[in-house]
Amino acid sequence: MAELGEKAEAAPELLAVVAIPDDELARIPTGNGPIVVLDRPASPGNLGTAIRSADALGAAGLVVSGHAADPYDPRAVRSSTGSLLALPVVRAASHRPVVEWAAANGLRIFGADEAGADDLDRADLTGPALLVIGTEATGLSSGWRQACDQLIRIPMAGAASSLNAATAASIILYETWRQRRMHVQ
Repeated sequence: MAELGEKAEAAPELLAVVAIPDDELARIPTGNGPIVVLDRPASPGNLGTAIRSADALGAAGLVVSGHAADPYDPRAVRSSTGSLLALPVVRAASHRPVVEWAAANGLRIFGADEAGADDLDRADLTGPALLVIGTEATGLSSGWRQACDQLIRIPMAGAASSLNAATAASIILYETWRQRRMHVQ
């Protein structure tokens, strides 16, 4: 159990064997909240953290697009702290099927980009939305950049030009949740 749990200090008390659900975009409900897309995430830990934030901040699901870390990697599962079991997470080989699915379901596509035209708090995130976060090294892929209806940026005051992808996803999800909560009141 200690070896399977990959923890040096103590063996886990629980071990589960579960089937991995099919990677079908239809598993993600399109009317309940924003949908997060991580474009080619490299770190399983960051991927799990983004899944956890998506779950905590009301996302309907998360899509892992392109050649990326595996959401079922033990490090991703661990850093999701169980959210992987609560939130639909789907893998897509490229942006194309996701863009088609988004169009068919009336989702507006927002891409996070340090050179985006609009600050995050100025974008209307209250409607059906796909929130696309690129890699820390190169940002959004050209396919995703072209597919976006609006490029948004997180205003920053320090010397850093970009944020960790999981951190950026959390900030964008929080702003989306805040706007939707204010929109309902």
